[in-house]
Order: sequence, then C-alpha cells, then structure tokens
Amino acid sequence: MPLMWNWSMAERSDRGRPVAFRGGGFSPRPLGVVGPLVFIAVLAFWEAGCRTGLIPPLVLPAPSEALAALAHLVETGLLWKHLGASLQRLLVGWTLGTLLGIAVGFSIGLFSLARAGLAPVVAAIFPIPKIALLPLFVVWFGIGEGSKVATILFGTFFPTVVATYGGVDNVDRNLIRMGQSFGLSWLSIVRKIILPGALPAILPGFRISAAIAIVLLVAAEMIGAEFGVGAYILLAGSLMALDELLAGVAILSVMGLTVNWLIARLERFLLRWRT
Repeated sequence: MPLMWNWSMAERSDRGRPVAFRGGGFSPRPLGVVGPLVFIAVLAFWEAGCRTGLIPPLVLPAPSEALAALAHLVETGLLWKHLGASLQRLLVGWTLGTLLGIAVGFSIGLFSLARAGLAPVVAAIFPIPKIALLPLFVVWFGIGEGSKVATILFGTFFPTVVATYGGVDNVDRNLIRMGQSFGLSWLSIVRKIILPGALPAILPGFRISAAIAIVLLVAAEMIGAEFGVGAYILLAGSLMALDELLAGVAILSVMGLTVNWLIARLERFLLRWRT
C-alpha cells in the first residue's frame, strides 16, 4: 500500500513537468565559445613559454612576433598582393576542378558505361600525390599561372569525383523505385531524389578538396611564383625569418578557416531539409 501511494504521488508530481525534446537525436549542440577559448589558451601558453625562455626563440618565435610581421605585411601592402594572387589561383583551380569532378562523378554514378570506363581510371590516378606531377604540369603549361591552376584543378578533381559517385551510390533505392512507380521522368528522379540524396556526401567532399587545394597552392607557388602566400613562405624560410614564416602559415590557416566556414554555410542552406 505505501508503495502504491508513493508511485501515485510521483506520477502526479511528474504530470506538470515538461518532457525534453529528443527529436534532434545525436545532433551536436552549438558551443561556439569553446573553440575560441581553446585557441586563446594555446596562444597564451605559447607566448608565455617564449617569454620565459621555455621555448627558445630560434626554434619557435612568439605569436606576438608573428603578429608584428603580419602587421608589417599589411603596412607595406604586400599582404594584399600575396593574398590576392593566391586567392585567384585557388578560386579558379578549385572551382573548375569541383565542377568537372561533380560532372564526372554523376556520370559514373548514373551510367554503367561511364562507370566501367572511368571508375578504374579514377581509382588508378587518385592515390598518386599530385605534387609529384607538378614538374610535368610545368612542362605542359609553362611556369606561369597555367601550371599552378592545373595542379590545383587536378588535385581537386579526384576527391570530388569519388565523393560524388559515392553519394549517388548511397541514395536509398527504395526512393528511386517509388519515384518510378509514380511515373517521374529520369531527369525528375535525378533532380528531386538522387541529387538531394547525394548532397550529404558531396558537400563534405568539398571540405577535403578545398584542403587539398590549399596544400597544392602552396606547393605550386613555391616553384616560380613572384607573389603568393607559398612564395612568401618559401622566401621567409630561405632567410630563416621564422616570424615571417609563421605569419604566412597564419594566413593559410585563416584561408582554411574561411573556406571551411563558407562550406558549412552552404551545407546548412542546402541540407536544411534534414533538420
């Protein structure tokens, strides 16, 4: 009897308590403050280690010295020359490589003939380090902008192809059969079912290809480029100016963070139907 009374009292007290919403599943909670705090803590520890002599300045200069070198770049106007040249090469190479990769990836995912002919070629060339092909591109396109853009394009193309046809393959076939049963045309099925279903795999492929593009950009600019972040880093390293070298690395890090933020915004816009 006391047990029944306690149970009824607990049930009565829980009636007015709101039930927590669990529709989000395992979706991550936005904790935007954590990342900047960790970054500031790392920089503070780094600065303190340099000022106390724990980190020798010949091994790693303090963040304040790299910031001073970056400020000098801004004052002289060299920052915009280096950054403008790098962004132009990155934008052209990554855009062309991504568009071609999406087109070829959809061809492999949708057409049996393209899969039989192109998938083995992609599998054979994809593991080759694209930096190793840079001298070949210099021979083909010259030491100017053509070889640099071609290197970025080539490196961006293959991960986009793999992500695209992998996303097409992972689309639920029951949805495609349902579209066929409703009499949808082939183009309507591709546009309304396959493309939205493949986007969750294609968009993360953009992140990978953008990171590869930045790596190849630096490598390409270290060969025969007058302006560019890679050329600036190469010059600073040859002069053992570690503060300027770290300033160049910081510029690359900001470029990567910006590209990642833009792709995240694109994912949020195109995949808002999943929430």
